[in-house]
Amino acid sequence: MINQVTLVGRLTRDPELKKTTDGTAVTQITLAVNRHFRNHNGEIEADFVQCTLWRKAAENTCQYCRKGAVIGITGRLQTRHYDNKEGKRVYVTEVVADSVRFLSAKPHDVLPEQKKEEIPIGN
Repeated sequence: MINQVTLVGRLTRDPELKKTTDGTAVTQITLAVNRHFRNHNGEIEADFVQCTLWRKAAENTCQYCRKGAVIGITGRLQTRHYDNKEGKRVYVTEVVADSVRFLSAKPHDVLPEQKKEEIPIGN
């Protein structure tokens, strides 16, 4: 069986680098991916796809990409669940990236030595 997803879209916000308790880099992004057809009003709609990037892909994306940047992602579709504060089970479907390609020109205001604040998260 095959579970492979390839997307090209724009970042909806600046990526934020986080670290797991064991120090693994991770970021969660949302890609706006245009549909290839127009709705009944003649407008192009977009899908907003949640994606998770790990390790070097997460670090590089946070360092070199900003809101509006065009990136390509190849990965797998994954569904997970958790119980929220009210005790209800919440399901999340996302793309877990295997590879990322930066398709926009490099922004002029991002220097290699600039890094965003790292925020620790749990496993």
